[in-house]
Amino acid sequence: MGELSAAKCDKRVEATGLTVCPGFIDAHSHSDTYLLIEPSAASKIHQGITTEICGNCGASAAPLNGAYQLPADWLDKEYAQLPDAHTCASVGTLPWGTVGEYRHLYDTVSPAINAALLVGHNTLHAGICGYDPRSATPDELNAMRHALEQALDEGAIGLSSGLAYPPGSAVSREELIELARIVAQRGGLYATHMRSESGGLLEAIDEAVDIAERAGARLQISHLKASGQSNWNKLGLALEKIRTAQAGVEIGSDRYPYTAGSTDLDICLPQWASYGGRDAILERVRDPATRKKIRTELLAHPPGHWDNVMIGSTQFEAFKGRYLTEVAEALQLNEVDALLHLIDADDLKTGGIFFSMAEENLWKVLAEPYVSIGSDGSMRAPTGPLSSDHPHPRAYGSHTKFLRAALDGKTVPLPEAIRKMTALPAAQFGLKKRGLLKEGHAADIVVFNPAQVRENTTYAHPHQLSGGMRHVFVNGCHTLADGRPTGNRAGRFLAR
Repeated sequence: MGELSAAKCDKRVEATGLTVCPGFIDAHSHSDTYLLIEPSAASKIHQGITTEICGNCGASAAPLNGAYQLPADWLDKEYAQLPDAHTCASVGTLPWGTVGEYRHLYDTVSPAINAALLVGHNTLHAGICGYDPRSATPDELNAMRHALEQALDEGAIGLSSGLAYPPGSAVSREELIELARIVAQRGGLYATHMRSESGGLLEAIDEAVDIAERAGARLQISHLKASGQSNWNKLGLALEKIRTAQAGVEIGSDRYPYTAGSTDLDICLPQWASYGGRDAILERVRDPATRKKIRTELLAHPPGHWDNVMIGSTQFEAFKGRYLTEVAEALQLNEVDALLHLIDADDLKTGGIFFSMAEENLWKVLAEPYVSIGSDGSMRAPTGPLSSDHPHPRAYGSHTKFLRAALDGKTVPLPEAIRKMTALPAAQFGLKKRGLLKEGHAADIVVFNPAQVRENTTYAHPHQLSGGMRHVFVNGCHTLADGRPTGNRAGRFLAR
């Protein structure tokens, strides 16, 4: 952009009747390792996404230390074909260990989109302290500080926590404050999947604000929601708490435009049964006496509790995209026994999709001026190594669904909708020279047809690319042309 009267061009893009805007930023992604093995980033590029914020919910691809194991959906993928392999004995042979090595590998592979990386608190804690339900000792906390400092020095943009998941669910608030303080001193931010998004939602917001305030850190509340029908009425109070706290703390948030969430199915286990790492969890599920105890607790849920649980990714092809009640009927078991069967037989690799949120609340959250759009999903592609599972449709449709809603007048006006996918997340995460069409900024550009923008993905058939994106440029590289991938890739690791 600028004075171009004397410039020559090699290519002209006809944009009459189309909308030109900055490339979209996925403010909450889990594509860390997927972008390395499927660098086409198909599900994202076809939504107009040119940058993702990775390392969310306390889990990041790096740094890899000690006892830390990658999440199951990352761990079971093949990385041997990637260049510049480094041996990381604690987690097997992977082509990276530190954030610096991951960054180098990312730029070597050059995926189609950019990525910035948060350091996962669970990644740090599990690597140095293990998976037992406890806080770090003083020496361990000091080691975590050093590991975080190194990661930030090597380009990470902040710290994320996943306080609904072990081992983070057992740590003290003080441990998080100490680590968030380091991030604050270096200009990063603290993003959190809070301890509760249901019954303890209001208390979890208080904790998140307290951590950020005492650490002096900017706060990002991940996928803001009120989960469970009995908690839907808490959303108004939650939003009021955030607005009040913004007088003293810089607070942002993100949300995906769906009323179902998704995570591993073993999130349904009692919290005491979820500590110690994968082997310990499976040992409990497979021990008859302990399984009986788990079963008894799960059976205590009220009637109808399992009606809104859908099975996502699993090795059992016939169960993908089917409700747990249907699976139970097929297995001739009750819902709890069917749940435990899947968790056991699939080695903790079964995903769950949980229909637990109110449509009205969804649009209230998305209208908040500090809420950007984050898919909370990993990128996928209809073919290749990431095409055989059963993801939540948010991986393919979050940004196009929200954009379609804005175009149809169902949410905020179009300029505000675009801000929520561009300038807002760029500012929240400190992405330099991104998120605006401005002289001197990176040429991340989307050209879309307003009449054709749509999500094609569904819960039953998720691997469907979005429509309406005509051209996508990433760092000036024409990555999508006339709605088709060019094969050219110029994505970069975006350091702090």
